[in-house]
Amino acid sequence: MKKLILSVGVMSLSVFAYAQKSEVAEAKKSWDLFQAMNQAQNLQKNLAGLNKGLTHTDAAIAHEKTKNMAEPWSLRASLASAIALLDTTSDANSLAKQKIAEEAIVQAETLDKKGEQKDALTNAKINITNAIQSRGIRAYNRKDYATAFKVFTEITEKNPTDTSMYLNAGVAAKQDKNYAGAIKNFKKVVELNGPDSKNLLLEAINIELVNLKDTVAGMATIEQALKKFPDDPDFVSIQTDIYIVRGEIEKSQESLNKLIAKDPNKAIYHFLLGETYYKQALNVQSERQKIDAKKVKEYNALTVKMTGLIDKSLPYYKKAYDLDPKAAHTLEALKQIYAFKNDTKSYEAAKKLLDALQQKL
Repeated sequence: MKKLILSVGVMSLSVFAYAQKSEVAEAKKSWDLFQAMNQAQNLQKNLAGLNKGLTHTDAAIAHEKTKNMAEPWSLRASLASAIALLDTTSDANSLAKQKIAEEAIVQAETLDKKGEQKDALTNAKINITNAIQSRGIRAYNRKDYATAFKVFTEITEKNPTDTSMYLNAGVAAKQDKNYAGAIKNFKKVVELNGPDSKNLLLEAINIELVNLKDTVAGMATIEQALKKFPDDPDFVSIQTDIYIVRGEIEKSQESLNKLIAKDPNKAIYHFLLGETYYKQALNVQSERQKIDAKKVKEYNALTVKMTGLIDKSLPYYKKAYDLDPKAAHTLEALKQIYAFKNDTKSYEAAKKLLDALQQKL
């Protein structure tokens, strides 16, 4: 949250016959008192004092001699915005005072030809932003995620470059199962080059694939991610899995072979190429389990096919291990393959390496 500023600076005082008793003077008196004592008083006393000052501005902006002066409108913006921020007990009152402050800011800026109220109005705007954010946080904390999303979205509309509020809106939307809203806001953070862009793209992809079960949208986001993070292993890995699920093995292998040609020492690319064969083998194994035991010929044919795929995967896993002997996922894959092939010696060696590696973690 931006620094809370509740000061209005030095305001010009208009001099007229009834200055000491004017509504403007009384409003300013309430504001000055609040500035001097707000740290010492409780919430209700602060609100009472601010509301008293706001009442004086009601009369000031209606009076013929003061309604066209910038100062009463500026004071009104300061008082109302402070109430909007401080009133944590009534969101309805906070919102109502925010609207009063916003209207007063517009009027004050129109009338303030010399810019004498600029600092006060800037502070009022900050109070409004912080008031909205506080209402959003309170809504989120009470698990009213739909309201929190609405509030955080309001802030992004007022400040379309505030990446933290897009992030808040995205998190609230996801909690509310508003997946489209979550994806839109996470991608907006990425578009604005906000922090943690990679993880937010991964989160958007996960929502599309898991919650929405939309592989078309997921693949489109992966392609978007790879433009921002070229050849990133995490996105390549998800892309590979989607290709495999779709049965588009050749596309996956073509993509991975191009990456290996570009960077042959990247262990993850070799591992993923091995996966394109091994996961096909697992699918064949699932098919084989469904076959009637009496259909020996069909069963044996699938066994041969499965074994062939596993054999094709092995060299890529070995290469991945050679390039990165500390990758647990590679050792796990090798262990499983050696178990399938009944290669006890290699299985035990892979298991020993994996156990030693996990003990260090």
